[in-house]
Amino acid sequence: MGQGVELRHLRYFVAVAEEGSLTVAAEQRLHTAQPSLSRQIRDLEYEVGVPLLVRSARGVELTDSGRAFLDHARLALVQVEAAIEAARRVAHPAKPSFALGFLTGQEMDWLPEVMRILRDELPNIEVSISSQYSPDLAQALLRGKLDLAFMRPEAGMSDLDYSVIAREALVVVMPGDHRLVSKNAVALQDIADEIFIGMSHTAPTLQVVIDDYLKRSGMDLRPAHRVDNLAMAVSLIASTRGVALLPIYAKNFLPRSVTSRPLEGEAPTIDLVIGYSKTNTSPILGLFLSRVDQLKKRAPQTR
Repeated sequence: MGQGVELRHLRYFVAVAEEGSLTVAAEQRLHTAQPSLSRQIRDLEYEVGVPLLVRSARGVELTDSGRAFLDHARLALVQVEAAIEAARRVAHPAKPSFALGFLTGQEMDWLPEVMRILRDELPNIEVSISSQYSPDLAQALLRGKLDLAFMRPEAGMSDLDYSVIAREALVVVMPGDHRLVSKNAVALQDIADEIFIGMSHTAPTLQVVIDDYLKRSGMDLRPAHRVDNLAMAVSLIASTRGVALLPIYAKNFLPRSVTSRPLEGEAPTIDLVIGYSKTNTSPILGLFLSRVDQLKKRAPQTR
């Protein structure tokens, strides 16, 4: 008789499923020996009663049962992390704390007003601040690592609530000496033959907005490169002399060698939201949400 499924089994299984390789998961992610990891996976399959993984020429692949198990395993690990975080917060209640997250770069526009609101109401509050990709912010909210995040409305996150605070127009970003700099506004057709730089899976919401805009416009712009973040986009624009469609807040980070122009006509927009967990009962969060209208009135120029 087995000892039952333990948390380590779930962590090991998720790591192997996400890496697609026992060797990579063992050496680079879990820092354990591969034979030991293989044994743990076999123990898990014994407890579950069905095969979860099969070896192939490409490494390991999930069975149908494994795919079903993966979603629940991830959820279980998220819930355990949230429970641990909640317990730690209760154990250290002396000073109120509030954990803020920002889509990288947005803190430049929004942090001063956020801090003013918090300091006005709760001068003794301890505020922690981090910046990450939007999907990572969503996961941190679910795990209880963050109370509130300035982010994109990530799809499939039914346990999060969002409030739109700004709609950011997309602009064309290009080298400072590009032939299109002389235009006051750039038509999409003007960049049809340019090196086009797109977004990777780390910015899924922006990727969807751009793809939908191109589809509506009847344009087939295929990215020559895909980037994870604004800094990488700006570097590639400068080095490849390519162009990209980016939210207008990107203008905050452009060096002298890179510039931007509005899109001609009605430009597509992407929502910036504040996101928070529906289960978060923090009174500080409640207070902050009551001041959201004040935050919107002081929003930076986004169109």
